[in-house]
Amino acid sequence: MQIQSGTKTFQVGPQRNIKTIAEAARLVKPGTTIEVDSGVYAGDVAVWQRDNITLRAVGGRVRLQANGAAAEGKGIWVVRAKGMRVEGFDFEGAIVPSRNGAGIRLDSGSLIVKDCGFFLNEIGLLTNNDPDTVLEVEDSEFAYNMRPDGHNHNLYVGAIARLSVTGSYFHHATVGHLLKSRAAVNHIFYNRLTDEDGGRASYELEFPNGGVAYVVGNQIQQGPGTENRTLISFGAEGYIRANNALYLVGNTLVDDFGSWGQWLAIRPPTQRGPNGTAARVTVKAMNNLLVGGGQLKLDLPADLRNNVNVSKSVFVDPTRHDYRLRNPAHPPMQPVDPDTANGVDLRPKREYVPLRQTRDL
Repeated sequence: MQIQSGTKTFQVGPQRNIKTIAEAARLVKPGTTIEVDSGVYAGDVAVWQRDNITLRAVGGRVRLQANGAAAEGKGIWVVRAKGMRVEGFDFEGAIVPSRNGAGIRLDSGSLIVKDCGFFLNEIGLLTNNDPDTVLEVEDSEFAYNMRPDGHNHNLYVGAIARLSVTGSYFHHATVGHLLKSRAAVNHIFYNRLTDEDGGRASYELEFPNGGVAYVVGNQIQQGPGTENRTLISFGAEGYIRANNALYLVGNTLVDDFGSWGQWLAIRPPTQRGPNGTAARVTVKAMNNLLVGGGQLKLDLPADLRNNVNVSKSVFVDPTRHDYRLRNPAHPPMQPVDPDTANGVDLRPKREYVPLRQTRDL
C-alpha cells in the first residue's frame, strides 16, 4: 500500500490495511496524522524521518513492547524529523548491546511527547547532541528505566537547543538520575520528581554543564536510599557555555536522606576554553519550600530570598509524596515577586496534580 501525499490521516492496527507501526513509518509522507489502534505491539520498532508527523493512540493506550527488537540498535523508536508529535503511547523494555536502549532515541529534529510512558527500558528517552534539536515533554511518566549495572537515567537530554518538561512524573530510577539535561535552555515547570520508597536515584534533577534552566513549581523529593546526597545539581561536570543561569522558583524540595542531604549544589565557574574566558553563572532561588535536613550549597554569589523550611504537615498527603499544600488559602509563606528572566515569567501559574497533569492555581 502506498500513502499518497494528499492523505492527511490513516489508521494502523491488526484489523487495518496497515498492521504495524514499522510499516507506517516506511510509507508515511510528511504532514500525515497516524491513528494507532490501542493494544500491545510487540517488537514493532521504527525509524521516523518524515517531518510534521503526528501519531495518536485511539481507543486506549498503545503499548510498544521491545521484546528484544531495536531500531538501528538504539531503541524502540529512532527519530530524525522535525515537527513530530506523539500522544498516548507507552514504550517498554528496550535493551541493546550498547546498554543505552531507549524508548525513544531522538537523534535530531523536534519532538513533542504528550501523555506517554517510558518504563523498564535501559534509558527512558535519550537525545543526541545535535545543537538544533528541540524536545518537549508534557503529562508523561518515566519510571524503572535502568540497565543491569545501573547508571542510566529516566530522561537523558544531550547538548540540544531546548528542553521543555511540564506536568510529568519521574520516579524510581536506579543509580541514574530522574532527569539529566545538557540542553542550552531548559524549561522545567510543574512536574513531580520523586525518588519514593525503594528508589535509588542519584540526582533528582541535574544540569551537568549548566546552561539556562527555569525550574518553577515542581515537587522534588530525595529518598533515603539515594546514591547521591544532592537533589538538584548545576554545573557539576563544568560549564561549556559563557552564560549560565538557574532560576529556582516556587518549588517544594523534600530531603528524606537526612542531615547529609543537599537541596541544591552549584559548582562555581572556572576558566573555560583556550582563551581563558570565565563562565558566568547567575542563580536566583526564591519562594521554595524546604523540607528535611538538607542545605543549599552554592559557593558563589546568588539571589536567595524567601526559601522557607516547613514540616510535612502542610502537605495534602506526604506519605504518598503528594506535596500540594493542604490549605492553599493560607500558605506557609508570603511569596515575593520573582518577576521575569529573559522574557520568561517566573511566577507559578499552575501546579502539578497526580497523575501526569497540571491545573491552574
